[in-house]
Amino acid sequence: MAPSLDGRVFVPHGRAELGEVDAGTAFSYHEADGVVWADYAGGDIVRGHLVGTRDGDTIDFRYVQLNAAGETSSGHCRSTLTELPDGRLRMTETWEWESRPGTGTSTVEESPASA
Repeated sequence: MAPSLDGRVFVPHGRAELGEVDAGTAFSYHEADGVVWADYAGGDIVRGHLVGTRDGDTIDFRYVQLNAAGETSSGHCRSTLTELPDGRLRMTETWEWESRPGTGTSTVEESPASA
């Protein structure tokens, strides 16, 4: 099992076709007793929050966010954690909007500065 997410910062690799987060977005994660939560902002995201659970290397969470256009949106995501050769963590994500149509996949990796 990958190490705790607590105190780690993740950044996306590019922007998914129907997504809003991009390389300018940073996710600050916390984890305790199987509960995972994060705050995120940057790029087109003014403010976002996610909360969910972790079972082994799988994270299941819901997210809400406000974009630069003043629009709110929400969705569900399931992520798989892997450890990179340099010790940083990667999440491979499958997500779906719940507030509007659209699904996608994306990858976020731990920022070298937080490793």
